[in-house]
Amino acid sequence: MVAAKVMINTDIAASVTKIAVAFVPMLLGMVCHEVAHGWVANKLGDPTAKAAGRLTLNPVPHIDPMGTAMFVLTALTSPFIIGWAKPVPVDGRWFKNPRKGMILVSIAGPLTNFILAVLFGVLFAIVAKNIPEAGSLYASAYDFLRNMCVAGIWINLTLGWFNLMPFPPLDGSHIVAGILPPNLAYKYQSLARYGFILIIILLATGFLGRIISPLITGSADLIQQLIYLI
Repeated sequence: MVAAKVMINTDIAASVTKIAVAFVPMLLGMVCHEVAHGWVANKLGDPTAKAAGRLTLNPVPHIDPMGTAMFVLTALTSPFIIGWAKPVPVDGRWFKNPRKGMILVSIAGPLTNFILAVLFGVLFAIVAKNIPEAGSLYASAYDFLRNMCVAGIWINLTLGWFNLMPFPPLDGSHIVAGILPPNLAYKYQSLARYGFILIIILLATGFLGRIISPLITGSADLIQQLIYLI
């Protein structure tokens, strides 16, 4: 009975640590992803996100309860940590070229995640080169910082590649729709009503993981090579 209690406490502690390590990279990745969408849209002439107060790094306006719950669930049960913020409102009618504008806005979010992954890689290299002296105040935070940087790389690569998948309403679907002829694009985007259900099924069956895992691993390897050059 005592052993079982110790095991439960250990599992809880490990789960809390995992969430704590992933929290900042995940929050930063989700918020910056949405701000990037709104920022590019604003630059292209659409003030909708700015008027809604969404061009801010303050996480409060961006938090989505379901996306936060998914983050906690996947952090505890899955090798892939997934979550999302509230989608930034974008009105393509403001763009001079709506199809091109939507492609650029859609690319901005995943691209931001890839940039964050590289920045976490650079931070990891800096932290790893500054090994603390035993007993120092920095020593107690050293492992946490290293693990947070690693989590920042993998989480942001996951967010980037996940959102580039061509399943409505993910960013990848808007990019595909911008390339397709208008009639096909309309039919394709009409699938968005089933998109969330499809994504949950693909995640639950592991099919989506098999698609993006090589992309994430390959990107992480490239960042690792960059770290060796620092």
